[in-house]
Amino acid sequence: MAAKLEPILTIADLDAMPDDGNRYELIEGELFGSCAPSLGHQRILINLAFLFKRYLLANPIGEAFPGPAVILSNFSGVIPDFIYLSNGSLKRIATGDRITGAPDLVIEILLPATENQRRDRHSKRQLYGRHCVKEYWIIDPERLVIEIYSTARFKLVKTLGIDDEVTSPLLPGFHCSVKEIF
Repeated sequence: MAAKLEPILTIADLDAMPDDGNRYELIEGELFGSCAPSLGHQRILINLAFLFKRYLLANPIGEAFPGPAVILSNFSGVIPDFIYLSNGSLKRIATGDRITGAPDLVIEILLPATENQRRDRHSKRQLYGRHCVKEYWIIDPERLVIEIYSTARFKLVKTLGIDDEVTSPLLPGFHCSVKEIF
């Protein structure tokens, strides 16, 4: 007897779903829903937007976006908390209402639910690595740390605590304290 396989969903299936007010992501054909972010999550997001806007006004090398739709393949579309696109990436993948391709930098802010954390730490990290995202930050509000993943193997390269400073080779001259993000 053959095993029953669940159907793999596509971006077209995701687009055809009725808008019920929830956020849905598709990772390798599997549908995931997520709850509304907390106020603490939103504060971190506003802080990131402010810090990136200030930097990018002085250094017009790209743009940053909170919560855009990012289509990585016909079977994977996600909604990262925050992304940065260099000017070159903007021209290639920022067309229409969503991003179609890998952002230079993706930032996810962990939600307390174990399932959401597992998705951000494993499924999304692997997905972003396969699609050549250059750098991935996971912001952990409970532990007050930022994990930074990069390199060709997309491994953890540093964990920054509340007294550390955030920098990135993608953003020459950018620096802020972890405390400013929280």
